[in-house]
Amino acid sequence: MKKPAMLIFAVFALLLAPCVRAQAPSAAELRETAKENEAKQEELINLEMETARAMLWNNGTLFRRIYGEDFIGILPSGQVKDKEGWIASIENSGVKYTSFIASDIRVRMFQDTAIVTCMWSSRGMRGGQAFSKQLRVTHVYIYGQRGWQAVASQETLLPG
Repeated sequence: MKKPAMLIFAVFALLLAPCVRAQAPSAAELRETAKENEAKQEELINLEMETARAMLWNNGTLFRRIYGEDFIGILPSGQVKDKEGWIASIENSGVKYTSFIASDIRVRMFQDTAIVTCMWSSRGMRGGQAFSKQLRVTHVYIYGQRGWQAVASQETLLPG
């Protein structure tokens, strides 16, 4: 009688005890992860700066490389564009920028997804009229085999 009771007790003990105890990452692993995240954040900041240069020159080449095939963008007017429509709107905008600057770039990382927000400040000419505008911009990036790919964008025109 003692053997079955002991066997039942042992089975319950095994079922209730954690099978595998998770180990906390070592200090070296934490430093390596932090270094990798910092490198990824710098890469995203550089992409935002490159985006501003591409906008300045109305050049769609960068967007063909870093925008995913399923990219969706929302313009300040609320108009929704896919990747090809977005690139066409940049290349055929009729705008001649004299400056286009990305500033206040902030990166939030979630494993292989990043949300990047920034301020776009631009000046230029459209239809013979000078303009100056600022936009708050949000880009969503996914990290994959081809590196960072933008999958979504939202632009909001600031008053003034």
